[in-house]
Amino acid sequence: MAIKPKLKVKQLRSGIGRTEAMRRTLKGLGLRGPHTEVVVANTPAFRGAIKKVIHLVSVEEIDG
Repeated sequence: MAIKPKLKVKQLRSGIGRTEAMRRTLKGLGLRGPHTEVVVANTPAFRGAIKKVIHLVSVEEIDG
């Protein structure tokens, strides 16, 4: 079985002044503030959430 890649997501900008939906999306990804990082599975659900806040985060693909 092949190792599935994961995504390392780092929050670069604050959620202050953003819509409630964006703040909830950041929280759903597990990000708690600028410069926090999380590793999530590379699934359509996570990719969609990242797409909603792509201007606030950086994304890097890593090996699982």
